[in-house]
Amino acid sequence: MEAKDYLKDIQDIKEMMSKSTQFISLSGLAGILAGIYALIGAYIVNQLISNHSSYYVTLESKTFKLILLTAVIVLVLSIVSAYILTAQKAKKQNEKVWNASSKRLLANFSIPLITGGILILLLLKNGSYGLIAPMTLIFYGLACVNASKYTFRDIKYLGITEIILGLFAVQFSGYVLVFWILGFGVCHILYGSIMYFKYERN
Repeated sequence: MEAKDYLKDIQDIKEMMSKSTQFISLSGLAGILAGIYALIGAYIVNQLISNHSSYYVTLESKTFKLILLTAVIVLVLSIVSAYILTAQKAKKQNEKVWNASSKRLLANFSIPLITGGILILLLLKNGSYGLIAPMTLIFYGLACVNASKYTFRDIKYLGITEIILGLFAVQFSGYVLVFWILGFGVCHILYGSIMYFKYERN
């Protein structure tokens, strides 16, 4: 009996240590909303490209500026929604949004994301427009995988999916917008729904 008790105590300690290093207040609903924003943004971008006067969209064109504005709005809405919903969830769980776990999560998420952002700016500067959308998927996926050690493991599989879609987008460059919609739209809604029903519904 004593041996079993010791084993149970060890398991409890391991579980407590795991929880103390993981940020578990991420909201699945925020993922769903991010996916919806991305789908709306993709629709707007598709309309802008369809109505563009020439075959190529250049940095100086009005169309590119509107595409960039759309992307920024989608990003801001996603970040604001994620913060509000995560803060609400953290409050219900008597957990602080800004703690040691969330700091580690943010740091590990930011490194690949910032690296990808700098690379995309360099691609823009050098006129390599075709690789921009795939790079957003790949580096976002790497950021998710890197951050998954400090939150739900489901984020790791979201990241792997994004990386795979990004690689497909490089290979099949004519369908970049389709892969972008799948990655940032459909996958966010799917994984957000899984996280909501798995961790939040009850």
